[in-house]
Amino acid sequence: MDKITFLEFEAIMSQDVISDNTSIEAEFCIDGLSMYDEACLGKKMRNNANTDVYWFGLVPDGSQAYDFDCFEEFINANVFSGRSLKEIWNSISFFYIHTYKNI
Repeated sequence: MDKITFLEFEAIMSQDVISDNTSIEAEFCIDGLSMYDEACLGKKMRNNANTDVYWFGLVPDGSQAYDFDCFEEFINANVFSGRSLKEIWNSISFFYIHTYKNI
């Protein structure tokens, strides 16, 4: 598992997924919170629209799935037991971060 700086994460998430016809997906865990051992996040083009969507899939059963229209909302949403991604950043460990071409 890897740690990256918030600035590195911000740079990854600033990629233009619409023009590049790509998506970004990452799997991560939060140190000390076993309920988030297989959490995912990403950025993609919204279906049938020319806009970005930032998303979380925090638990395998899909009960904690969230979509956001902009990066600021995404990083500041209190989706981690009342805390935001930005607040818990130092506890995030990544299994992988992939950028892939949409088919």
